[in-house]
Amino acid sequence: MDNFSALLDGFATVLHPMYLLYALFGVFIGTAVGVLPGIGPAMTIALLLPLTYTLEPTAAIIVFAGIYYGGMYGGSTTSILLNTPGESSSIVTALEGNRMARAGRGAAALATAAIGSFVAGTIATVALSFAAPVVASWAVQLGEPDYFALMVVAFITVGALLGSSVPRGLASLALGLFLGLVGTDTLTGQQRFTFGVPNLADGIDVVVVAVGLFAVGEALYVGSRMRHGPVEVIPVEKGWRTWMKRDDWRRSWKPWLRGTVIGFPVGTIPAGGADVATFLSYAAERRLSGSRRKEFGKGAIEGVAGPEAANNAAAAGVLVPLLTLGLPTTATAAIMVVAFQSYGIQPGPLLLQNESALVWALVASLYIGNFMLVVLNLPLVGMWVKVLSIPRHYLYAGILLFGALGSYALNFSPVDVLLLLVVGLIGFFMRRYGYPVAPMVIGMILGPMAEDRLRRSLAISQGDLSYLVTSPFAATAYAAIVVLLIVGLWLRRREQASGVAVTAGDGDEK
Repeated sequence: MDNFSALLDGFATVLHPMYLLYALFGVFIGTAVGVLPGIGPAMTIALLLPLTYTLEPTAAIIVFAGIYYGGMYGGSTTSILLNTPGESSSIVTALEGNRMARAGRGAAALATAAIGSFVAGTIATVALSFAAPVVASWAVQLGEPDYFALMVVAFITVGALLGSSVPRGLASLALGLFLGLVGTDTLTGQQRFTFGVPNLADGIDVVVVAVGLFAVGEALYVGSRMRHGPVEVIPVEKGWRTWMKRDDWRRSWKPWLRGTVIGFPVGTIPAGGADVATFLSYAAERRLSGSRRKEFGKGAIEGVAGPEAANNAAAAGVLVPLLTLGLPTTATAAIMVVAFQSYGIQPGPLLLQNESALVWALVASLYIGNFMLVVLNLPLVGMWVKVLSIPRHYLYAGILLFGALGSYALNFSPVDVLLLLVVGLIGFFMRRYGYPVAPMVIGMILGPMAEDRLRRSLAISQGDLSYLVTSPFAATAYAAIVVLLIVGLWLRRREQASGVAVTAGDGDEK
């Protein structure tokens, strides 16, 4: 009952007119950037982070939560109408959604994606409300070796499962760990990896790295591959109230629920986040389609409803380890950790005790934001279609400008702008050669935290390394690494098998 009362207090906070405006601003901006190809919620939060330091913590977190959910919603519009996913988790939606749009059923695809996102997001937020307090109460009992083991699990699985190549993912993670060590050692007071540059004595700001990777690097990469001429957007028929026919509702509601059941648990563990959940949902719908299996690859509405539900359910699931353990398992979650830390708030097992009002206001804002999003996505889809036609060179020039201004505003130092450019070039080459950028950010955030836990453990045990593995939980966690890697590789094979099956279906159609 205490948690229920706290959630009601969170609603009382969020329903204040000013916080409602912040929530509306967040979901509107999140949807707008989610619609644009190549721009996701991680980039948006990274760009807005320096500009929100004047807001109080509750208002800023509500804005970021709105952007987070809004970006998940908006990605489906780009996938369906442009066949260009704004986020990697929207790739599966493009498989069937774009074919529906080309067959004149783009409105039905958009509607089932929006309503499915609302249903899954709401159910998953309810699950988050119940799961987070339980996990937090359990996490308080963990010791220093246990937390270090958890971070090792996060390092290995996130680095190995994000991206198409395990070595490249681990290389990106290692680079992030290195950047996290730059600065002054808190125990010895000696500078590490500063190369004699005084400005690096305090370390490299995570915001500079995040903006450099997700904004500058992405803008340079997209600019290098930009196609000339106007972007062809498939038009959407008017009269949104008649988009979903009775047969569409009948075929969609079960995939919505199945996608929610698949997405939320996958989101709570470091196993690839929404990307894996969407492919699993697509594979499940294809297997359960029965006589309608021949429609897959040609525009099956189940192939849109299930993955979109899984996508948004996983987005809520990611918040469980983020809020209760302080472990980000996706790029956007990593930027959310930076947002918390910028206000002196450390996500973890004590967060629900120390910042109870903030956490429950965040959870309540997810309920409100879900409702706002379904209202924005259905009647205003015509506006989002027009957003797709913004010339790319104007768009990315603005991103570079805001990224530079935001980085400079952190410390009013030109060195930060120079670091932004260097990191942006690194991000460009990482994208160019297939290295995932998310493990780099996660490694930079978790690296110093893991080092602190390791040093505390060794101080307690007086240098005895066996202390790190003698705890029952730590031993179980290291065993779980092997299991997660095996399961993750199996999930990747399922993804590839789904993609091959769809490609084969395209070949048969042709």
